Amino acid sequence: MAFNIDIIKALYSQLAGKVEAARKITGKPLTLSEKILYSHLSSEETPRAFSRGKDYVDFAPDRIACQDATAQMALLQFMQAGKAQVAVPTTVHCDHLIQAKLGADKDLQAALNSSNEVFNFLESVSRKYGIGFWKPGAGIIHQVVLENYAFPGGMMIGTDSHTVNAGGLGMVAIGVGGADAVDVMVGMPWELKFPKLIGVKLTGKLSGWSSPKDVILKVAGILTAKGGTDAIVEYFGEGAASMSCTGKGTICNMGAEIGATTSTFGYDDSMERYLRATGRDDVADAANEVREHLNGDPEVYANPEQYFDQVIEIDLNTLLPHLNGPFTPDLATPVGEMTEKATKNDWPLDVEWGLIGSCTNSSYEDLSRAASVAKQAIEKGLKTKAEFGINPGSEQVRFTAERDGLLQVFEDLDATIFTNACGPCIGQWARAGAEDKKKNTIVHSFNRNFAKRADGNPNTHAFVGSPELVAAVAIAGRLDFNPITDTLTNDKGEQVKFEEPTGLELPPLGFDVEDAGYLEPDADGSGIAINVKEDSERLQLLESFSPWDGKNISGAKLLIKAYGKCTTDHISMAGPWLRFRGHLDNIANNTLIGGVNAFNMETNSVKSQITGEYGAVPDTQRAYKAVGIPTVIIGDHNYGEGSSREHAAMQPRHLGVSVVMVKSFARIHETNLKKQGVLALTFANSDDYDKIQEDDTFNFTDLADFAPQKQITIELVHSDGSKDTILGNHTYNEAQIEWFKAGSALNLIKLKNK
Repeated sequence: MAFNIDIIKALYSQLAGKVEAARKITGKPLTLSEKILYSHLSSEETPRAFSRGKDYVDFAPDRIACQDATAQMALLQFMQAGKAQVAVPTTVHCDHLIQAKLGADKDLQAALNSSNEVFNFLESVSRKYGIGFWKPGAGIIHQVVLENYAFPGGMMIGTDSHTVNAGGLGMVAIGVGGADAVDVMVGMPWELKFPKLIGVKLTGKLSGWSSPKDVILKVAGILTAKGGTDAIVEYFGEGAASMSCTGKGTICNMGAEIGATTSTFGYDDSMERYLRATGRDDVADAANEVREHLNGDPEVYANPEQYFDQVIEIDLNTLLPHLNGPFTPDLATPVGEMTEKATKNDWPLDVEWGLIGSCTNSSYEDLSRAASVAKQAIEKGLKTKAEFGINPGSEQVRFTAERDGLLQVFEDLDATIFTNACGPCIGQWARAGAEDKKKNTIVHSFNRNFAKRADGNPNTHAFVGSPELVAAVAIAGRLDFNPITDTLTNDKGEQVKFEEPTGLELPPLGFDVEDAGYLEPDADGSGIAINVKEDSERLQLLESFSPWDGKNISGAKLLIKAYGKCTTDHISMAGPWLRFRGHLDNIANNTLIGGVNAFNMETNSVKSQITGEYGAVPDTQRAYKAVGIPTVIIGDHNYGEGSSREHAAMQPRHLGVSVVMVKSFARIHETNLKKQGVLALTFANSDDYDKIQEDDTFNFTDLADFAPQKQITIELVHSDGSKDTILGNHTYNEAQIEWFKAGSALNLIKLKNK
């Protein structure tokens, strides 16, 4: 039986009425996304025809999911809110703090030894406040959510950008910062700008080497890394119905890489099969009763251009396998074009590692398709050229795959089976030799491939592909290997060719597991004490940020003018820094150390206007804070792209940064900055970015009149005494301005709960 089945049945019992009311309000047929959004309006929100991309709307999500790295800060904030229990079903999943190095058992034990303090903290907070807890080794948050909690037509938020994976089961599932999650945990509405809608019509059917992963790799190439910003991507058509539920999850998962608010699919037979295979017959039965409301209206899909803001059509019959990269997940290359492109760009053609798994591609079906390629290599007498690493998505997937012999196939190729955890996907990989910073190529089925992401080496060229293509390329050892056309030389000197991969949508003998790794919270957690040692290096109780004094910000100095792509990885790196995710002051020592300074094109080297010398970004900022000088961060387009980690907003705020002004923001990061009381602005004229000089002083001359839709005037005073006046745009509404005035959204919650 499903978790929280009563909540699901209650939603479904009201769904028909809410959908019909929304049709009357809007005066038109509805997309699936609109049905879910309008059926999850907060009781405090007045239903009306919302304007896409403009109106801020209050919603009531059905549940919340947090992974261990972000849960620490989210729960530290929740502990300040004065509530006895979470108001909405919530889970914590321990998947980020396990480093891939030697193999599953040894790596898991090493994580338990090194991060025991954090795991104990998360478990005790979960038990106390009514939160479900998934132990280290239980699996990657998004695969575990798909197997246990996701349901068609639901809405959930999660403190990880790849929460969107649950769209594979027909949800509107959205990645948020911890402060957003805290709002919902305490029973408040959750605010979101009503999304624009992008429709992707899928015709035909996948075959051969093409996979669901290639659908999103193709879409990423079309829309780019910011093309989905402030939009929900809704997939439909015969091609959508022909794919498995976990395949749909892969597509939705990587929607985060195009900046999409989320992605989703309508309820169909594949979702029903998956629900029943994962022990949720009750959800499938309930969903079948309201199936018509768990899809867009027929008129929408018949004439999508009338109902979506943008429509893309992809013919699955002709879709080729892709490898995307390096250094960005939207640089798309069909396999047959790789030789020319790689040679032109001087990408290393020798492949050193093939990595399969992560939250994006770690289902039973994914492993079975990759294993079919690996099995062929063994049978055809091929020797693997690259090293292999496998991260199963959950203990249930791992146990079942081991039972059915899939993992043994990989082990026969000397693959390392890592823990059921994120591992290399989020930089938790102790890769031998990475410290040498050698130029090299790896291929993986993960979602992100930013510089230094997987192994900390800025010269690792990482390419994203499907599990089966990763397996073939790793075995061949060549980036430009095309398994559709190319042959390989086996141990007998013969030319052999791979046959098309095969896979199993679901395990023929059903899923099985001995210990899934779940712990129920205590029925009454009031007696549980949460202890955080004062001298802990891993955990630190939070102190409130100071409220705004209501005055203009004057005499502010430039901390850094970031050049080009500046993701949350650049602002707050993962990898070895993950150990400080619960200690704000310690992790603040990595603030923007990966950002490129536009004035010297170096990382972690900025000029201090106090001393005139260059130094590390965190050290320079701490010096400004010590003498009370406000500071400004300047950024390029899509600033804050990538992970939902709110540390990238909390760290600058903690160190004393007052303003972040950029050409454009990634959605989650802009919200995180607002929540933490940082003034988040965009250039009214993006060319004004070029006017910012290294020794500038910033005077915000009319901030005292801060109001919605009112531009903010900034006087730039240059070192030679000359001045420029520029304008900053913002997207704050009245409620968000109150966050700024209070010093943070959490401060406002605390005031209301007194």
